[in-house]
Amino acid sequence: MDVRGEQIGIVTAVDPVEQVAYVDPEPSLTNAWIQSLGRGDAGEDDIEIPSENIETVTDSEVRVDADLSSEE
Repeated sequence: MDVRGEQIGIVTAVDPVEQVAYVDPEPSLTNAWIQSLGRGDAGEDDIEIPSENIETVTDSEVRVDADLSSEE
């Protein structure tokens, strides 16, 4: 979720060394299901979210401190 409360995608992977979360902005239904099982990987079109932009993490969402939605 971005600062406007808009869903920006689904977290596909987390790199603990680089401290970056990867978010797929347009996941397919199949990809969303695979990610919900924790079995997915980051894709080359995923958005990189550095740890300094992450405000909160819960069981159901990651909230960032930026407007990352694709809408203008």
